[in-house]
Amino acid sequence: MRYALVIWHGEEHSLSPEEVDALPEHQAWFADVTSRGVFQGGERLRPTVTTKVQVRGGETLVSDGPYAETKDLIGGIAVIECAHLDEAIEVAAAHPFAKLGTIEVRPVWE
Repeated sequence: MRYALVIWHGEEHSLSPEEVDALPEHQAWFADVTSRGVFQGGERLRPTVTTKVQVRGGETLVSDGPYAETKDLIGGIAVIECAHLDEAIEVAAAHPFAKLGTIEVRPVWE
C-alpha cells in the first residue's frame, strides 16, 4: 500500500531543498528508504506561499494564503510504499523532521 507522509513543521525549520539534502540525518533517512525500496517520490514545498482555488456557483474564486490555523506549515510530502501501516509508521518515525514537527501518515487512495 502507498502512503503519503505529510511533513509538518514550524517556519523556523523551513529549509531549502538543498539545505534539507545536506542534513546528515536526512541523507541517512533517504539512503534507508531508497535501499529498502519504499521511497516512491516527494517534493519540498515553499513556506506559506499558497493560493486557494474554489468554484462556487460556477464562479472561480481565488484567494491568497496561508490558511492554516496553526503555527505549523506543510513543508513537504513523501510517497512511500509499504507492506502495512506499521512499516509506514516506522519509516515516518525515522524521518528527521519527526523530531522537529509532525509526520502525518495518510494512505493513498488507489
